[in-house]
Amino acid sequence: MATSDSWVQDSVTCDLCDNPTQQFCNSCQVSLCDTCVKKHREDFSSLSHDIVPFLDRKIQLVCPECKHHPGQRCKANCLQCSVPVCFKCVISGPHEKHNLEELTKTHEKRTQRIAVDTDKIKFELIPKYQGKNITYESSVSETHTHFVDLLNKSKKLRQLWHQEVDNIFDKIDSISQSHRKENLNVLHTYHNKIKKLIFEMNKIVEQNEKLLKSKNFSEVNKYNSKLKEFRDFLHNVDLKLPSFNSKIEQGKELSIEFGDYRAILNQMLQTSLFADFPPCISRIWEQIDKVRVTTTISTEYKPLLGVACVGEAEAWIFGENQTITRIDIHGIVKNTVTNRGKTGLSGISVTRERELMQCDRDRRTVNIVRNGMPEICFTTPEDWSPKRLCCSRSGEIFVHVCKFNIRAKYTNKIIRYQGQSIQQEICNDRHGNLIFKDGSDSLFITENNNEDICVSDTNANTVVVVDKWGRVQYSYDGISAKKKGLFHPRGIVTDVLSNIIVADINNECLHILDHNGLFLRCIDDCKLEKPFALSVDSDWRLWVGFSNSRKIRVIEYLKNE
Repeated sequence: MATSDSWVQDSVTCDLCDNPTQQFCNSCQVSLCDTCVKKHREDFSSLSHDIVPFLDRKIQLVCPECKHHPGQRCKANCLQCSVPVCFKCVISGPHEKHNLEELTKTHEKRTQRIAVDTDKIKFELIPKYQGKNITYESSVSETHTHFVDLLNKSKKLRQLWHQEVDNIFDKIDSISQSHRKENLNVLHTYHNKIKKLIFEMNKIVEQNEKLLKSKNFSEVNKYNSKLKEFRDFLHNVDLKLPSFNSKIEQGKELSIEFGDYRAILNQMLQTSLFADFPPCISRIWEQIDKVRVTTTISTEYKPLLGVACVGEAEAWIFGENQTITRIDIHGIVKNTVTNRGKTGLSGISVTRERELMQCDRDRRTVNIVRNGMPEICFTTPEDWSPKRLCCSRSGEIFVHVCKFNIRAKYTNKIIRYQGQSIQQEICNDRHGNLIFKDGSDSLFITENNNEDICVSDTNANTVVVVDKWGRVQYSYDGISAKKKGLFHPRGIVTDVLSNIIVADINNECLHILDHNGLFLRCIDDCKLEKPFALSVDSDWRLWVGFSNSRKIRVIEYLKNE
């Protein structure tokens, strides 16, 4: 019966052939059959070989042959040269007097290092890379899905934009067909009348020529002249031929005019004021049925007179104590700016570069805050004090200024500034009447996407909208909202849909109008106690400040696909 050792020996084959092993070279750590022992000695004839029966084998380190002394095995490692060396190399060779280390010890250190590296690779790096592999597999899928969604939205936007253009030209075609039909009807009617009169005149000429030859007094005496009738009929037909004009302002707008019909396509340029919002309109927004308060922020201001959002999660706010505070959506104070005087702070806004601007009513200055200090940007005209302001997307500044008049009231107007230069004054309509009512209360200002200037006239309790040339487009008095109390507008903003949102302090709600002034809805279910200040962040959430509390409510009322 075979022993376990003999069974192991039979199961191990010779390293040089496929026969069972009988011998073992301790020097080279090679299993050999009886036939291959001679071949092994001949292949490495320069070295000594310790051949023993396989069962008497000794597992040990295989020392390499010295490159400089054939027949000698290296037993040590030169620490200075980091190479294996034999006895002769040490006695009289190039490694004489070098520090040495037993080759077995060097081998042990190297195997320990290999074991450490192997464990780190096996138990640290491979799991980490496997995790990254899963993450990137997911990222590949998500990225693919993201760009598929972008492509679908791009196609949808392409359809919407093309539809808008088609609607414009369908309208033009409809108007053109209507005018064509109207003008052709006039021409056909006139033409038929002329042909009829020509026939009648030829008939009269024929009759008159007979009368000229007649000697019958009665027939001649019956003649009635129609010459005046024929002469009076000839006149030019009044045709309505509309002109067709188009205009392209690079980077601004495309406009087309067809008679009294005028259409404009605006190119909306996103500025750093809305840097968190994707360029163009990569998302399609719509109002949600159920609005919700996402956050309620506690502040130190009561009343809270102004809010100006910075990006998606911060805002500048101020009250009556001449300080302006920058807070985040959690109410944490980020910065504080103090007005130079004890009074005078009346309005704030944020530029497209996200810099704070403020009105100093007493000094008649509009300031920009840099390095925590107000710097004078410009001074308003003599006797005109700044109260509220709005920074436009194009970098211009709209400022509400007021002046004490001879009627012991304040006259109000809006000045458009480009840098320090006055570009426009908005105060009178085309009939010369005042656009804004006399009074000491503020005009809250915002700019819409179509460059309309939307004004909450708190003296007249009306929202007035003028175009970029200062021409009154429409006004809103709150009646269509059908609220019990009178409409008392305060803060005003516009959103990504070009809708106008205005705070109604008396009815404790927010009115939402479309860009044509049509009432859409009211937000009145968010505990809006005397809403006064209003701003919108880059995620199109409303920040509402109140006159009778220290709270700000952040309201979500839009969603995107």
